[in-house]
Amino acid sequence: MAQKRARDRDPAASGELQMFKAQFFRALAHPTRIRLLEILVRGGRTVQELQAALDLDQPIVSQQLAVLRNQNVVSAHKQGLSVRYTVRDPLVGELLAVARAIINNHFANTRGLLRELQREARRG
Repeated sequence: MAQKRARDRDPAASGELQMFKAQFFRALAHPTRIRLLEILVRGGRTVQELQAALDLDQPIVSQQLAVLRNQNVVSAHKQGLSVRYTVRDPLVGELLAVARAIINNHFANTRGLLRELQREARRG
């Protein structure tokens, strides 16, 4: 039991976990990758389908998919002459929904602050 507690407090193990988390979120931290994931959570797509949906050139789509694939966020499966991409974990959709809710709350708070600032300006 003492060994388990020591391992739980091991800064190296904790540092590795934090690094893994940071790399995961870094993989999500790009507008094109977020747009790709928003499409892929609704079902698998080929590069060509994603390219058409995003109105982007194929190299850009492929490059961003490679980042997501390297972090195991999406997987690629050969299907005939095409490669079909899917989200590896359906919880990614929930993560995106939570992020939207947080952003919505932020904007709601910002709008409230803006209204208060406008009232202060009118009072003079």
